[in-house]
Amino acid sequence: MTDLARFSINQMTVKQLSLPELVDACAQLGVGQVGLWREPVQAYGVAETAKLIRDAGLTVTTLCRGGFFTAIDPEERSRALADNRRAIEEAATLGTDTLVLVSGGLPPGSKDLKAARERIADALADLAPHAEDHGVRLAIEPLHPMYAADRCVVSTLAQALDLAERFPAHQVGVTVDTYHIWWDDQAPAQIARAGEGGRIHTFQLADWITPLPEGVLNGRGQLGEGAIDMREWRGHVEAAGYTGPIEVELFNEELWARDGREVLAETAERFVEHVHKES
Repeated sequence: MTDLARFSINQMTVKQLSLPELVDACAQLGVGQVGLWREPVQAYGVAETAKLIRDAGLTVTTLCRGGFFTAIDPEERSRALADNRRAIEEAATLGTDTLVLVSGGLPPGSKDLKAARERIADALADLAPHAEDHGVRLAIEPLHPMYAADRCVVSTLAQALDLAERFPAHQVGVTVDTYHIWWDDQAPAQIARAGEGGRIHTFQLADWITPLPEGVLNGRGQLGEGAIDMREWRGHVEAAGYTGPIEVELFNEELWARDGREVLAETAERFVEHVHKES
């Protein structure tokens, strides 16, 4: 398949494939880039994964995920920071320069969004130098507001940039994910702001389909099946100067129930149709 030079398949899209199966499927389809997740990488072995990827000639575009910085309890915060230091080191071992951060929701019993966001800033101050030492950038990902309570108190690119801009751009930037920001009429201007500062560290795609499933987490749609104009958002990030990989990251039970190689091939085809080609 042609026109896949910028395409990266996020491992979660085809999580039913083992790492060796994913690598083999990418080789067969001519997919040269993957975004990895820590849990399956740890299960296979970080060093073993790095060798597998390297031997196959693949590039790791991102590692997901670090974050969950909002705890109030000192011991819990200490554990989170230690885990994020390990995540940074894992990213470096895998050869990617980008660790995606999902910042964390409100702690139990708390309703203070502002304080939770300040604890994220405190964590970044601790972690950013460690990331720089390992050649890794931290990419704050704003999640759709429906996740603010339990998963991520950073809901907009503006909020993510307000945090990131406290640090050098080579240490902390943002993740632009269509699924989470497509509804926000301020997002294009914030993408331009991020581009001016050199802070677009990764660009991810998923479509918005309704009705959302129960629990909402696994409701990301295949490209072209929902409400999001993928070419429009590609245009926004490219106008902001981003020319890097474009990851497709889908959490979808129906896709996971299918043959993973078939899903990967379909996703690559949808990328060419809905993202790469001009309308």
